[in-house]
Parts: sequence; structure tokens; C-alpha cells
Amino acid sequence: MKMVEKICPAKKQEFANICLARNTVVRRIEDVSLDIKRQLEAKGTEFDSFSLACDESTDASDTAQLLIFLRGVDNDMNVSEELLDLQSLKGQTRGTDLFVSVCSTVDDMKLQWNKVTGIITDGAPAVAGERSGLSSLVCNKFSEEGGSAIKLHCIIHQEVLCAKYMKYDNIMKPVIKTINYIRSKALCHRQFQQFLLDIQAEYGDVLYHTDVRWLSRGSALQRFFSLREEIGQFLTKKGQPMPQLNDPVWLADLGFLVDITRHLNALNTSLQGQNAVVSQLYSHIKAFRTKLLLFQRHLSQAQPNTAHFPSLQEIVTSFPQINISAQMTKYAADISSLVEEFQQRFRDFAAIEKEITLFSSPFSVDPDDAPDHLQLELIELQCDAEHRSRHQQLPLVNFYRQLDEGRFQAIRTFAKKMLSLFGSTYMCEKTFSVMNINKSRMRTRLSDSHLRDVLRIRTTALEPDMDYILQSRSQYHPSH
Repeated sequence: MKMVEKICPAKKQEFANICLARNTVVRRIEDVSLDIKRQLEAKGTEFDSFSLACDESTDASDTAQLLIFLRGVDNDMNVSEELLDLQSLKGQTRGTDLFVSVCSTVDDMKLQWNKVTGIITDGAPAVAGERSGLSSLVCNKFSEEGGSAIKLHCIIHQEVLCAKYMKYDNIMKPVIKTINYIRSKALCHRQFQQFLLDIQAEYGDVLYHTDVRWLSRGSALQRFFSLREEIGQFLTKKGQPMPQLNDPVWLADLGFLVDITRHLNALNTSLQGQNAVVSQLYSHIKAFRTKLLLFQRHLSQAQPNTAHFPSLQEIVTSFPQINISAQMTKYAADISSLVEEFQQRFRDFAAIEKEITLFSSPFSVDPDDAPDHLQLELIELQCDAEHRSRHQQLPLVNFYRQLDEGRFQAIRTFAKKMLSLFGSTYMCEKTFSVMNINKSRMRTRLSDSHLRDVLRIRTTALEPDMDYILQSRSQYHPSH
């Protein structure tokens, strides 16, 4: 219909009344997908650097699906994130099996291995193993070509693993049990919703928590905390009182967990999104680690400062007669442990921190700390007042785009390498959601090739070349 709107908008309704046969729709999808693949293959020859993002999951028919995304940068600093391929694995999914699939895809798209700058995965053993994991095998392949690739673990997955470090089972188990009690039975759920409606509560329901939904714990805890008094009244009315709701220490733990989880959720949200530059993502992690140190200092004081923990502050204010200084010391210790967890989890990003800093802040780096092949150009750049001004005014990509290619060739090459790096497997996770919608339990007969076509069309930023598609066909509308 979009093509009709462009060619003959006056006839849009007549075309809308035409019922397309199933085979016709299939052929259109195949044609568009093939054209997008053709365009991507042509763009691939223009990339000076590219990296890969790989993730594997199982679809509704128990077929292992390996998503391979490409992030490439051409000579004009244009960044492209595209689905390179969806490889369906019918047998084992070892690192070597995944590696064979990735090699097949890269070779099929006529991409040059010596332009690979890195690979990012979700950290599963099959992809992150030191000796036979997909990441290691890809880096070894690149080493054979005379280069070195950067191996990273998805920054969002790492943040989620850090968030799970704050278990607080004494809080989570009663909260989840209570939420499940309210929502598991239809009658009880209806009565609770009506109860909240009758007393004009701030919210109309509690929220489920599911481990696979990264932000659900924070949302469920926040809603439970906001409705804790109403929940206590309802449970007492049902003959299932929750004694923890009258325990100041337990409520303080709940308030602290609500607040720290809210901060973690805000970090997770800031890390999501398409076309994110690795330096921007890592800056969020560094900023959050600094915030944690601030929280630790505030809670360790003789008079704890809970300015950044409003839920905890609410509990402390509600029970002024209770001394919970021991709890504050415990919270400060937990935050200190969380800082160490962040330090441990993000070692792969810390290993390239000098490169990230050089890329994002070239005017604040000592030339002696830069690689030898960049030092002379870096000095030229730092002594140029006009370029310093542009760096402050322009987005980072635009700044490097306007650098003279003849004068700053090495710096531009370095910038293209850093721009091409994936910081997360966000696109893979997003595409798996699309896959689960299109190939659900009620629609398991969708073939692997058609699933790949649907995902390629759904995720691409490229526009199908309709003129090329029509000219390439000998017959516009063959019989069924």
C-alpha cells in the first residue's frame, strides 16, 4: 500500500479492496528481503570497519536461531546497524557450530575478515568460552588475518547480572508470595482491585515480577511499596495478615531495595537503544559506579543522608523511635559490594578504557599515553583551536566526519574502529521479541527462510528499491 500511495494515491481504496493470495504475499516478502540483502552486500564493500553482535535463542518449534547483526562504518563515518543473517541450527549449538555459521554468513555477504574490529555476545558459555567459544574463535580467525579484534560481553547483560547481586531474599520472597496470592486467583484479584477502587488508592493493581523481564523487579517492588498499607488491610480482611508490614526493620529493607532497584532500572534504560556508541554506554556505567560511591559515603555517615533513597527516608520518618543505624551500615556495605561487582563484571570494557577515552575526549589525553601511530596527529589535533571548538559543539560522529582525511588519516581510522563497535546485544534482544511474535506457539510452521525474511524487513533501516525489484522480474504477477 505504501507503493500505491506513491504511484497512484487516488486509487488507494481500490487497491485496498483487493484480497491478496497467500502465495502473493509470500513472494512479495521474499522479493523485498532479497533486495535488502543485495543492498546490504553492496554497502558491505564500502565498510572500512565492522563488528558483529551474536546471540542465540530457541524459537517456538525448538529450533536454535542464531542472530548475527552487523555494525559497519564507511569512509564518511556513516554507521549502519543491520541484520546480517538468521542461522537456524538443527543440531548442536556448541561454539564451533556457531562459528561455522558466522563464517558462512560473513563469506556469503563477501565481507572481509581483516576489517572486523570486534564481536559482542551475551556471555553464554557457547559464545564466551575462552578456548572454544564463538567470540574466541572469531578473534582467532581475525588474528590469522594479521589483526586483533575486541571481544566484549553485552553491557546490558552485565548490568542485569550486577543487579541480581542485590538478592534480598528476605524481601523478595514475601513480596512475590503476596503478589501471587492476590493475582493467582481470579476472585481474589477482582476483590483486591475493587478494594483499591473503593478506597481511591493511588494505583489500581499490583504488578507481577518475572526474572526474564529485566525491569519488572523494580516496577513490582515500587508498586508494592506504594500500596503496602492497602495490601496490609486487604490481607488482614482476607484472614491472611502479613506481619512484615508492621516490622520497621523489614520495611526499611524494602525501602532500600526499592530505591537501589530504581537506580539500577534507570541505568538499564539508559543503556538500551539502537545505534548507541560504545563510549556513551561505558560513560553511563562509570557515572553509576561513581553514584554508588556517593551513596556509600552518605549512608556511612554518623547521621546517614538518605536524600537519594526517598522510600527508605519515608520509612525512617514514619518510625522515628526506631534506631536503624545498624541497617544503614549494612546498606553501605551492600553498596560497597555492588561497586566491587561492577568492577569485576566490566573488566572487558575497562581493558579498552584508554581507547574509549581517546576516542571520546581526544583533547584531554596525553599524547604519550596514545598509541605511537596516533601521537603526531593527536598533537596536531590538540594544537588546532578550530578543531577544539568543533569538538565542543558537534556530536562526536560529526566531529570525526569533518576531520581532513589527508591530515588526520590515522585518527579517522581509529575513530571508525571505535564507532563500529557494538556496546550491547540490544538489537538481538529486540529482534528475538519480533521473532516470538511472528513465530508463536500458534504459528510454528513458519519456515526458517521466511522467518529470516520477516526479521530482515522488520529490522532494516534500508528502503526497498521497488524499481529494481520490478525490473528484475520477468512477470509482475505470476499465476498461483
